[in-house]
Amino acid sequence: MSYIEISDLEHGLFDAEAMKGKGGDLHDAYVSATPFPHIMIDDFITPSILEACLEAFPTRPDPDSQSFDRAQERYKTSYNPDYLSPRVRSFFYSLNSRPFIEFLENMTGIKGLIPDPYFLGGGFHETFEGGHLSVHADFNLHGPMKLERRLNLLIYLNKDWKADYGGSLELWDEKMTRCVETIEPKFNRCVVFSTNAKSFHGHPAPIRHPEKKSRRSIALYYYTATWDGKARPFTTQFKARPKTEDKVDWTVRRDEIMRDILPPIVMRGLRRLGLR
Repeated sequence: MSYIEISDLEHGLFDAEAMKGKGGDLHDAYVSATPFPHIMIDDFITPSILEACLEAFPTRPDPDSQSFDRAQERYKTSYNPDYLSPRVRSFFYSLNSRPFIEFLENMTGIKGLIPDPYFLGGGFHETFEGGHLSVHADFNLHGPMKLERRLNLLIYLNKDWKADYGGSLELWDEKMTRCVETIEPKFNRCVVFSTNAKSFHGHPAPIRHPEKKSRRSIALYYYTATWDGKARPFTTQFKARPKTEDKVDWTVRRDEIMRDILPPIVMRGLRRLGLR
């Protein structure tokens, strides 16, 4: 029995009545978790909908895909749900629906959650052999909607995954002194966590699957209309783990320093010249 059941398997939809109150039983565990509020839920959802996700998983990038191959994020591609099959696309839309939002609100205590209809940075994620994602804190502002990022939701799609295959999610303390929790990306395991400037996480161990299989997941982000215009927006903040060869993203650091010391009119001119 899954924690959340799909009532309409053809379209991946939730039963609105059944979803009422869901999440409340998990609230205390969520808010008391360290190093920041989070939860791991196994057997999360009706598995047949995740089987449909695997069957429809893209074999090539779509027009909105993003692929990364640099020191901080290697051999990683994201796929936008709007280019998937109708059944899987409907499931993604259901994860943005009111019943599911209420589940997240009851669990986290964060009211007024807003889903992302653009799926910026979200959708399907895939990391290939040798790939990784360094420890980081996520961007804090949804640019088009001017919303504050509050939650990440991950659902893993990897069957028979073992720890020594790499790709485990690591949650680090805010001073980046130690990894507090390690979570293997197993099939139908869901992880939800609060995001801020100090919620450091990633999967830095490179993928080493004996059959060269990639690491696959669903990623969705949720926001609130609490953005303070005086707040400082930032992009993904990568952090180097102690006693490792992790690379600092000096391009981002340079941009942040320039933004802090140069007048806005100068920064706009540099952007137009392609000198960011």
